[in-house]
Amino acid sequence: MKSKIPDNVVYSEENGYNANKLSYATNVGAPAIKIDNIVDWKNKGVRNVNKEFESKFNELKVEYEKLMQEYEWNEIVYNAKFSFEPVVGEIYHLYLGKDGSNFLSLIHPNDWNKEHIGTFKLNSNKKWIHLDSKKDNYFE
Repeated sequence: MKSKIPDNVVYSEENGYNANKLSYATNVGAPAIKIDNIVDWKNKGVRNVNKEFESKFNELKVEYEKLMQEYEWNEIVYNAKFSFEPVVGEIYHLYLGKDGSNFLSLIHPNDWNKEHIGTFKLNSNKKWIHLDSKKDNYFE
């Protein structure tokens, strides 16, 4: 048997007429209950997080490349020939010898005609720091 209660009346067999107990409006003129479209919000959030991850990844990539370059320069300098104990804080110059091997010297590149590879400074951790002549002004 079908109920004769209109669709716009809130009624249940258990609770009877209970519109005044509900947490939402039930009359025909009440605002419609709509589910928010959170897809746009999620997509915006995903884009923002992905930008942050990409930015951090690029920073790490630059740091990694810098670290690898420092490692390679240290490998080259430590494998070069030198017959003295380098002093921390001093500036040294790396040259290519006639036999194709690298050697380290205190002599400035302007003072002789050898193939200059780079200029380095030994820090307190025994790490060779490659000096850029334009950035570090080691010629002054």
